[in-house]
Amino acid sequence: MPRTASASRRSRLFRVVAAFTVLVALAGYLAVQYLSGYKGAPRCTVGPADGGEGRTYELSPDQAANAATISAVGLTRGLPERAVTIALATALQESALRNIDHGDRDSLGLFQQRPSQGWGKPEQIMDPVYSAGKFYEHLAEVPGYSRLPLTVAAQRVQKSGFPQAYAKHEPDATLLSAALTGRAPASLTCSLSTRPAAGPGDAAEVRADLVHAFGKGVLPATESAGAAAASTVSVPVRAGDGPASRRGWELAHWAVARAGALRIDEVSYDGRIWTSDTGWRTERSGSAAGTVRMRLAQ
Repeated sequence: MPRTASASRRSRLFRVVAAFTVLVALAGYLAVQYLSGYKGAPRCTVGPADGGEGRTYELSPDQAANAATISAVGLTRGLPERAVTIALATALQESALRNIDHGDRDSLGLFQQRPSQGWGKPEQIMDPVYSAGKFYEHLAEVPGYSRLPLTVAAQRVQKSGFPQAYAKHEPDATLLSAALTGRAPASLTCSLSTRPAAGPGDAAEVRADLVHAFGKGVLPATESAGAAAASTVSVPVRAGDGPASRRGWELAHWAVARAGALRIDEVSYDGRIWTSDTGWRTERSGSAAGTVRMRLAQ
């Protein structure tokens, strides 16, 4: 018995719905795999050095780069590690450490600061160095902020409608700040091996980024005026910057976190060397403890 026209239409509709359902499921699967860091994707990990046991936290290279900038700005202002932890937890809640150009009403950037509320012009807020500096500026005005619960300190600055939301990010922010402030040596590593080649690194760009984040004093005059074509950028670790080892690891971890954006192939400090494909390992030749070296992609 031949099918009626109505039955034929129902059959076609069923096939269309089935195909659409499969496509939606596939898109959802791919999205989950992307957000959770599918095997081989560029990722950064912070946790115990040399693969030891303990808590770890995974994030994208872009998130790590923004976290490194937030830390650098806080330390350059002479603020304690606790201030960096508060700032990182705040940015994790507000933007997931992504420099986004949208948000609630006119909120922008890492900390979702609003131009209409006096935080600055949109183009200023979209500069992570500027936005981090404004956050620290307000945090420093909170009496005893370093002794306050993180949620309270962050809320005094942000005045959020969900003040308790910052608390859940404190463990991850604490791990990040320990690495990025140099307290935990060789505890931040990034794997960038599958990222498409973006051309050779630019020494002048690396130097400019260092100065933008850490201030003019981060580089000696000879290095600041170095040849643009140089394949290595060397940053001395001076005693005046605080404990030498901690300052050195602060700079080394900044370089690793910014490696994808600045096309840095190799970072070495204090007998350790990082490359994207191997992570941190002991360097046979033993790099100098007084200098952080960054070798650029060629």
